Amino acid sequence: MHAIDVMTNEVISVDENATVSAVARLLAERGISAVPVVDKDNRVIGMVSEGDLLHRAETGTERRRAWWLDMIASSNQLAGDYIKSHSGKVKDVMTRNILSVTATTPVADIALLLETNRIKRVPVVRDGKLVGIVSRANLVQALAMTINRSPSGGEADDRAIREKLLAELKAQKWAEVSPANVIVKDGIVHLWSSYLSEREKRALVVAAENIPGVRRVEDHMRRVGATLLG
Repeated sequence: MHAIDVMTNEVISVDENATVSAVARLLAERGISAVPVVDKDNRVIGMVSEGDLLHRAETGTERRRAWWLDMIASSNQLAGDYIKSHSGKVKDVMTRNILSVTATTPVADIALLLETNRIKRVPVVRDGKLVGIVSRANLVQALAMTINRSPSGGEADDRAIREKLLAELKAQKWAEVSPANVIVKDGIVHLWSSYLSEREKRALVVAAENIPGVRRVEDHMRRVGATLLG
């Protein structure tokens, strides 16, 4: 299994001239912890995460060191901290020199990358341009599907089924499903989406059942507003 099989295709991104306040609202409203920063050619030039917005003047959470650490800190370092906590532009607060993977990077390598570098997600690029993103949640969902993996499964067939199903759902006004919540393994479609009504839930299952090559549909869906226990 590779990045292309589990990644989120429709990635929310911002440009470096976006405002910090706008990004903060975006993270809060979408319930995500980071967004890639891209240039005019959709090339990834950085990432803005909750961690980058943790120490801000607006909330009184600027980074404070012990007096003796301030004494030994360089002027360049202190100036950098000031910019990070006071600038209103993404280009001044984003993390640069970020890690990335390609669509053919094995998920095992991605898992090691996330763990080793203590990051939650990594952008997927093709010729330097953003085409997707893989998060820890994507990998956990993929893991759940591969524990009882059948040796006869065809990754190419699974990928074709997934692409056809995503295309069908995208064409339906009632279907608001993130690609990350649709996983296909050995001809079995696993749906992790949330739903508003039982009819919407049933429609998602029907759409999956009608895709040629689908052996079975596994329903992992949760109703919007439902509470998870444990």
